[in-house]
Order: sequence, then C-alpha cells, then structure tokens
Amino acid sequence: MNHLLVTPSQRRPHPWGGGQSALLRGTACLLPLLAWTGIAFAQEAESTLEEVIVTATLLNAGIAPVSATIITEQTQSRRGAAHLEDVITLAPNVAASSGASRSRFFQIRGIGERSQFVEPVNPSVGILLDGIDLSGAGGALTLFDVRQVEVLRGPQGTLMGANALGGLIAVQSNGTDSDARDLSIGIENEGGYRLGARWGGNLTDSMNGRISLQHYESDGYVDNDYLNRSDTNSREELTARGTLTWTRDTHTIEAAVYLTRVDNGYDAFSLDNTRATLSDQPGEDDLTLKAVRLNWQNMLLGLDNSLQLSHASTDTTYSYDEDWSYAGIAPGWEYSSYDEYLRDRSMNSLEWRLKAPEVDGTKWVIGTYLREESEDLSRRYTYLPQPFSSDIDTQTMAVFGQVNRTFSERLSGFIGARLEQRDSEYRDSAGVAKDFDHNYWTGRLGVIWQYHSNAQLYATLARGARAGGTNAGLLASIEALPEQNQNSVAALGVFDEETLVSLELGWQLDWTQFDLRSRLTLFTMDRDDQQAKGSLVIPRADGSTAFIDYTDNAAASEHRGLEWELQWRPIRRMMAELTLGLLDAQFDRYITATGADLSGRDQPQAPDWQYSAGFTWQASALVSVQLEVAGSDSYFFSDRHDVRASETHQLNASLSGQWRRWRWALWGRNLFDETTFVRGFGTFGNDPRKEYALEPYRQYGEPRMVGLSLSYDLTESRQ
Repeated sequence: MNHLLVTPSQRRPHPWGGGQSALLRGTACLLPLLAWTGIAFAQEAESTLEEVIVTATLLNAGIAPVSATIITEQTQSRRGAAHLEDVITLAPNVAASSGASRSRFFQIRGIGERSQFVEPVNPSVGILLDGIDLSGAGGALTLFDVRQVEVLRGPQGTLMGANALGGLIAVQSNGTDSDARDLSIGIENEGGYRLGARWGGNLTDSMNGRISLQHYESDGYVDNDYLNRSDTNSREELTARGTLTWTRDTHTIEAAVYLTRVDNGYDAFSLDNTRATLSDQPGEDDLTLKAVRLNWQNMLLGLDNSLQLSHASTDTTYSYDEDWSYAGIAPGWEYSSYDEYLRDRSMNSLEWRLKAPEVDGTKWVIGTYLREESEDLSRRYTYLPQPFSSDIDTQTMAVFGQVNRTFSERLSGFIGARLEQRDSEYRDSAGVAKDFDHNYWTGRLGVIWQYHSNAQLYATLARGARAGGTNAGLLASIEALPEQNQNSVAALGVFDEETLVSLELGWQLDWTQFDLRSRLTLFTMDRDDQQAKGSLVIPRADGSTAFIDYTDNAAASEHRGLEWELQWRPIRRMMAELTLGLLDAQFDRYITATGADLSGRDQPQAPDWQYSAGFTWQASALVSVQLEVAGSDSYFFSDRHDVRASETHQLNASLSGQWRRWRWALWGRNLFDETTFVRGFGTFGNDPRKEYALEPYRQYGEPRMVGLSLSYDLTESRQ
C-alpha cells in the first residue's frame, strides 16, 4: 500500500490516558521533535518509494497540505479487494456502516451517514468516480481496474461544496495512457469467483482507448436455516467501463461510460444474533449505475481551460424482512412485515475551470458548477395502506476559486472558497410539500513552511457545511401511527443546516536517503447545529412496533485527533508501513427530541483509535510476501442506543508474484477468523419467542476469507 498525506451514556477513559488534553500535550511535543529530526537528517538522494499524487484538488503543486490516504491498485490486489469496504481499514480515522449487503456509507473523523430509508440524504462524505458525483451511493464502489482510491479527511467544501463536510472519497480509474491486455480469474471461499478482462492502449496517433469488464459472485457468509439456503445474502456484481481519449494540438477530449450492476441479496440480521437467519422473505440490495462523462481540456489565452459534463443514473432496490422470522415461529405473539424501497436518482452536472500558470509566485483557478438532481422513491410497506411515493428535485449553482502564493523560497500560502445556492422541492403522496432555498459558503486557507527541500510544516483553517432538509421518512410514516402520536411526530419534520470549522497542523517528510516517508496531521473540528440521527419507537395496536428514524440538530460537538502514516524501506527488498488514527469525538451539548441527554457522549462510528501495520518482503523476482495487522477500538453504532462494535485486531496476508505472462496473488483477510460487526441496533426487541424483550442485534462482518487471483497478459512475455 502507498499512502500520501498531501496535504453507555458517559465517555470511557481514553486508551492513551487522560483524554484529549493528554493527546494534545503529547502531540504538541511530538511535532517539533519530528520537525527537528527532519531538519537534522533529511538528505538529497534518489528514493525507491513509489510516487503517488492526490488528484482530487483544485491546484496540484508538490505536496498538497491535506491529510489523505491513497490506496493503490497493488494494495487492492493483495487484499483480494472487490469493493472499497475490503480495503477501507487502511485509512486511519475512517469507518464504514452496512445494514445492507455492502458497506454503503462511510464516516471520516466520526462524521458521516449510517443509513438511508425514506429520507433523501444530504451527504457529509462526498464520493467521486473520475469526477462524477456519486455521494450516497457507496454500494457502487467496486474496484476492478481502479488505479487508486484517495481518501481526503476534513472538509473539502472548496472542491465539493455542502457535500463534503467530513471529507471526500475519490476513485480514479486507470487511464487510456497505460497499456492493458489481460484476462483475470479469481476464486475464494464462500462460493466466490470473479472473471475479468481489460484492453487499453493506442488506437491511432491521436486516439487512445480502454475497456474493462468484471463479473463477481459470492454466496455470502450467512445461512438461512428456515429456507435451508446459503445464498440469501449473496453478491452478484458486474463492473464495466470504457474510455476514449483524443488529443490534437492543445486540445484533449475524453469520453467515458460506466455500468455497475449489483444484484445482491440482503438477509443479514438474526433473532439469535448469529450468522444463521430465519427469514421467510429475504430482502434485496440491488443497484444499477449508468454514467457518462465528457471532458474537454484546451489552452485559452494562455490559460488551462477544462469543461466536464457528467450524467449519472442510479436505480436501487433495498428491501428486507422486518420481522426476521417466519409465520408460526411464535403463534399469538408474532407479526409479519416486509419493507421495500425503490429509489431512482438522476444527476446531470457541468463544471468549468480556468487555471493560470504560475506568474511571479502566484497561480490561481476559478470555476463554476451547475448540477440538476432528481430522486424518486416508491416505498411498499406492510403497515402502509398503499405504497408511498416521493420525489425531490434539486438545482445547485456554485462559483469557486483558489489562489496559491509563494512568498519566499520557504514560505507559501493559499486561499480558496466556494459559494453555493441550492434550491430543492420535495413532494410526496402523503401530501407533504417542502421547498428549500439555501445559500452555503465553504472555504479553506493555509500556510506552508518548506523548511527543507524534503520536509514541510503546514497549518490550514477550513469551513464546511451540510445542507438541511426534510425528515421524509418520519412524515411518510405518520399515517401508520396511532392517532395520538401523529401531531408530536409531525413537529420533527424538518432540520437545519450544519456547519463545521476545522484547524489542521501537519508535518510531511520525505527522507530520501533512507527511503522513509512520514505524514502527520493534528486536527481539531467544531461542529455547530450538528445533524444527528434520532429514533422513535411507537407501539401499534396489534402489539408490533413502529421504528421511525429522523434527523435532529444537536447543539454542538467537538472532534480532535491525529493521523500518522509512515513508509520505510530499510533494505531494497523490504517495505514497512504503519498507519495510526487517534480520535476524540463527542457531543458537547445535545438533548434529543425524546429528552435523552447525550452531552459528553462519544459520537457514533468514531473509534478512539485505529491502526494498521505491515511489511512486504520481495523474496525473489517471482514471489513477494506481505503480512499486515489492522485494528480498531470499540465504538457506538448509533447515538440512539448503547450497542457497540467490539474492539478488533485482524491479520491479513498475501503471497504474490509474476512469471512470464502470468501474475498471481494468494490472499487472505481476517485469517484468525475474528468476529466483527458492521451494524447494530438496540432500541427494540424483535423476537416473538421472547415476547419482544428489548435486546441488542448486530450484523456480522466478514469472516475469514481466502482466495487466489490469476491474470494472463496477452501482450508480452514477462521474465
């Protein structure tokens, strides 16, 4: 892996002792010490560390001042990764939430959504696929023919506006400038296999092309004892991409098409809290992504001019057996319910950028952004008298810009901002009509001290925002509630904008003489009017229970911590890598709509610490060995209950190599088969055999997985 930092109701004691004050005291001492070390020892020499560059920035210049992790194609191969969830543990202070067949939502520094049902989502973690906005559609992040994944931590509002409060995940496909003619096959336990093909390279003197296709299947790792099946939580995923690039003089035109088809089962929760379910109506987790983009780059009056037109259509089916059981499991107590969400999202966007080369130490970029987005939902639910439907149309207009300025040989700075207007119209079959017309501003500024040719310190200040909206799921469920609860529930129908201010201090060192690269970031973030998930549990007349999610505005919260990534090649054939994330994220003041006081409590999906440590040994020209351990502290699944994910430590390993035209990788994840959980509930009981006694329920994460991947190069013999 290659990383690049470019730029129950009370809290538990912190494992590093003394909470955030000890953390800040310790790191305040650590940063100058490390900086002094860089001054004393950094030398000019040729490095054998692979150079990696973050592309999800407005102005690329050297080492950008942002905390980021880059996950390369080689790392994906060694993990046997088919989806982003298979490698996300390599990014410090980043977590994932499932409640589906895949991890659909990601959290950065404790910020991010955890689920979506009826309500439209205003994302706080942005997702880009080659510049196409897929925020909220994490299930589509399959990794075949992906060159690198960039995880940028902290608000990225200058780049994405009110969609990147917590950070940004940018997926970059392989380009047409690299040759590829290979076939691949893979097998793994749990009935998994994959077949793929890639072709790319020169078509003419002025045109390049690339096409890739992969089919992946797995039975999943859940057994349905009632139906006597092992594939009710299965995965069937197709990834197809094609790109053409035409270059003439100063003009470059690139056109790309994307198709991702996910046809997965969803049958993950068990009344017995095991991997064996009892559902008689297993659900689905299907997604079809169709996207195109057209990018034109040229020179205009000596300036770099770029225009990108994008379209993305995402159709999803998300359904589940709400009772997790079958008719007859507990006569007199049982209920039977099925919930299905059919969501169609369409997005068209146009972005224009004009970039100036550096003149007298100054360079700048300005741009405009237009986006038209519509989302239609149809919900079919047992306890609704008829299907519920809704649609929301959103128009977004934005202007943005950034200026970089070099003040001296060692000191430089930058400032960037984005102004955004967003108009939304929401309508549904329950008669709810809400219109929003909001303006948002985000920005980032900083200074960089290049105290040595191979080392720098930086400080940045950023402001992020997240749009307000409608609690559509809550409003849509009013008809299904007892009459005495309807008025109080309706009062929670809307929520306001959230804002965040972030301060980062960073240190970056490339110690080329000893092949060592270190990236350290300290951060503090204050959130105002935080959007927090709440839940209402309302009994029905038949003894069943209505579970209604909604978003509420907490008063304030604080997030503090650090991220450190280190690469070191002590000898030519060996590479050691380390990542560490420490996070202190808590509600400052927050009393929920139901009266619960969560002030001082840990934020959900925000483990206090995360790490990964590994080494790679190139044993010979044919074989390399990689061992890696990755771990995470326990954390709350939600701010609505006290159910936690357990502390984890997982061992991953791989043997990989190549011979002539063959490349191969024998890989294993979670080799000690440690039990992990990826989603949890704790506000209800769902087992009629126990008369619906309140108890926690958890969705199991991936067990031990081992597999073999082979690829055959159709072009040239490799020795």
